[in-house]
Amino acid sequence: QGAVKRQALYACSTCTPPGAEPAGICLACSYECHGTHRLFELYTKRNFRCDCGNSKFKNLQCKLLPEKGKVNSGNKYNDNFYGLYCTCKRPYPDPEDEIPDEMIQCIVCEDWFHGRHLGAVPPESGDFHEMVCQACMNHCHFLWAYASQLAGKKIPPLTKANSLEDEGIVLKAEESEEQKKEIKKESGMEHHDTKEEEQSEQFNEPSTSSGYCSKFLQKFPVEIAETTSEFSSCKLKELQSKPFVKKDTATFWPSNWRSKLCTCEDCLKMYSELEVQFLTDEYDTVLAYENKGTSDQETERRDPLMDTLNSMNRVQQVELICEYNDLKTELTDYLRRFADEGTVVKREDIQHFFEEFQSRKRRRTNRMQYYCS
Repeated sequence: QGAVKRQALYACSTCTPPGAEPAGICLACSYECHGTHRLFELYTKRNFRCDCGNSKFKNLQCKLLPEKGKVNSGNKYNDNFYGLYCTCKRPYPDPEDEIPDEMIQCIVCEDWFHGRHLGAVPPESGDFHEMVCQACMNHCHFLWAYASQLAGKKIPPLTKANSLEDEGIVLKAEESEEQKKEIKKESGMEHHDTKEEEQSEQFNEPSTSSGYCSKFLQKFPVEIAETTSEFSSCKLKELQSKPFVKKDTATFWPSNWRSKLCTCEDCLKMYSELEVQFLTDEYDTVLAYENKGTSDQETERRDPLMDTLNSMNRVQQVELICEYNDLKTELTDYLRRFADEGTVVKREDIQHFFEEFQSRKRRRTNRMQYYCS
């Protein structure tokens, strides 16, 4: 399938020991081709294509797809492929490390880090969605401008209830205008203001209250236009115009922070140059990957037998149920032997079972006699 957007990966230390080229294998190959080998679990990584059986494996041919390219040039590798993690380059679990600590994955480099080696203490409640390590914050320096607004903070969903403060400001402004009208009525100024507004409309010029702004725009039209369009089109430049602090630490981000990143043409070009285009993809997150897996499992939980039965008449339903129960009983007994022996069920084992099952079914059918009642 090429480079999969995100998938679970493993590294085989039996086939690619320390000193050899790093290589990653997919979940299917970990069962089919490396079932008895020593594997390192890498969890999920993005844009990776399985290396099993390519030039990095000298004496192994992939059983699922024997014809493979020699190398996958788009794959990225790090110390995780040798079973080493974090800035301390230690295995996980570490038999020599007696300090209880959780490992957190950086969403940029996808390495795993001990919480105590991040330069910043993770939020105690664990109330964060993603982490960017120190090295990646230095690489993606633009993130510091966003960090002052987003990192370590909870972003509320965009609902009307969450903008009460803004609504309060609007309400106050409306009240003050009403109060002004009342004052003008009492002082007899309303008539004068009405004449002034009519005169402004007649000559197509702004009223006295906006006259200064009009003159200012006439004096500096280019500078104001450039500044306004620059800020309105680029969120990053607007944030960078405000003071923010850079630290030599990791940062922790809330669940929907990626949607706040600017997607103007200049920023998209910068993401491409830094090779972090995935940051603007909400479906790149591990949470999205897990949710997809949960959704797929729920779909698989639908009973295909019941769906089929609903489309049949009574006689067909009875026949199908009998056949299904025979298949279920025989398959369960067949698979139990593999479970008792602790061996992996391979494709040829399943094919052999169904060949035998079909043969037994034909023998039973040939002996059957049908009668009309």
